[in-house]
Amino acid sequence: MKTLRLILGDQLNQKHSWFQEVDENVVYLMAEIQQETSYVKHHIQKVTAFFLAMRSFATTLTAQGHTVNYITITETDCPQELDKLLEHYIVKTDAKKFEYQFPDEYRLDKQLKEFCNNTSINTEAYDTEHFYTERYELKDFFAGKKQLIMESFYRMMRKKHTIMMLNGQPEGGQWNFDQSNRKKWKGKPAIPQALNFEKDVSYLVIELQNSGVTTFGSIANNTLNWPTTYDECVALTQFFCEKLLIHFGDYQDAMHTEQKFLFHSRLSFAMNSKLISPKEIIDTVLDYYYEHGDTIAISQVEGFVRQILGWREYMRGIYWKEMPGYQKLNKLENYNQLPQFFWTGNTKMNCLKKAIGQSLEEAYAHHIQRLMVIGNFALLAQVHPDEVDAWYLGVYIDAIEWVEITNTRGMSQFADGGIVATKPYVSSANYINKMGDYCSGCHYNKALKIGERACPFNSLYWNFLAEKKEFFTDNQRMGMMLNLLKKKNPKELEELREKAREIIAAPDNF
Repeated sequence: MKTLRLILGDQLNQKHSWFQEVDENVVYLMAEIQQETSYVKHHIQKVTAFFLAMRSFATTLTAQGHTVNYITITETDCPQELDKLLEHYIVKTDAKKFEYQFPDEYRLDKQLKEFCNNTSINTEAYDTEHFYTERYELKDFFAGKKQLIMESFYRMMRKKHTIMMLNGQPEGGQWNFDQSNRKKWKGKPAIPQALNFEKDVSYLVIELQNSGVTTFGSIANNTLNWPTTYDECVALTQFFCEKLLIHFGDYQDAMHTEQKFLFHSRLSFAMNSKLISPKEIIDTVLDYYYEHGDTIAISQVEGFVRQILGWREYMRGIYWKEMPGYQKLNKLENYNQLPQFFWTGNTKMNCLKKAIGQSLEEAYAHHIQRLMVIGNFALLAQVHPDEVDAWYLGVYIDAIEWVEITNTRGMSQFADGGIVATKPYVSSANYINKMGDYCSGCHYNKALKIGERACPFNSLYWNFLAEKKEFFTDNQRMGMMLNLLKKKNPKELEELREKAREIIAAPDNF
């Protein structure tokens, strides 16, 4: 019986049980289609990375003896919507059964369920065999609880999977070394040159242009520096262990004008495309740590494990617990438009110029740049979360909706009203200056709140607190900030708010 199996672009797990045996009655379908390039405007590096990874994956499967029908973006005579493409290939292959792996995006999950309900042949769905958790495990874990605290979920995961545990207790005597992960990088220790893969994708860029695929951002010399094969992901993981892990935890929140990647692993695209699993990465890192524990502090490793085992799995769980309603939440009622400089990087605010400029150049920024610079400004400027979501989903190479929307609409924009974060992550210039050197080269003065050279973050911060104070009346974590707001001189506060209104009305002037 002929079976058609669909492989989506973020399901590139060559260790999946599907591929362990060759079955001549199974045909795999992979496709580059306009539906997936146009549901949001994507960065050029994101599209090329996914297409290159997909093509490499198809080549690997074919070399193993599997039958793969691969549709490139240039084959415009094929249907460009997923359901119609499946109908076409079911007929073409004379398939009597259709199988797929559970998508990690709600829209695709819904589309494939509807397709299966309407098709006349048998269908079956399989787990992607990628995550530590099952889709609704977090929902079950928090059943009956008022707050979805990540730390309690993280501790459960450590215990369940016996990661960094000794006799039922956390290694090092504490669960979380976050307080040790907040150092400012000041030029030392030296940062190793990033491991790049330097693949010429000029032919693929031409294919995208000829196929009418609209992208943004840049790709220097048409050279892609991201891993797009399993072997490259393994190499990048090993590079992280040998060169970066020793200082990762200390500087994971740091920002610097001359260093784009610092000690970050750059493995997020590798994981989110499923080229390599979170378990393989964590196991590799822990093996290296246990072999070199005399030179690597536990805080460096725990900070890395927490991001993957804790935060990444937590965000996926929140996504499936809260969708589809989550994508429409706007609890703070923010409705302003995204500034034009988000697409150009042209602003006099140096922190935004650097963080957004890097995002447009590299399709990457680390979590503090995304949260406390770019997201911080968007929230203080009260931009509509729909616009913020679309930008984040498009610009970052690792952005798949399940991980993007929970981080953006939840953690960054507090549009979910506190499902993910217990307070909004807003700050004045103080925090940005504390964690990086952006302020030293800025047109604006971080210490000034009013005047032409005053840092816009300062007035925007106080205006945000004043405008949203009713919403946060019962939020204990906001108590200190709201008390400071109460103590503000009314005249000074009004001057700050007037300055903020000027910025919000015309952010591209700043």
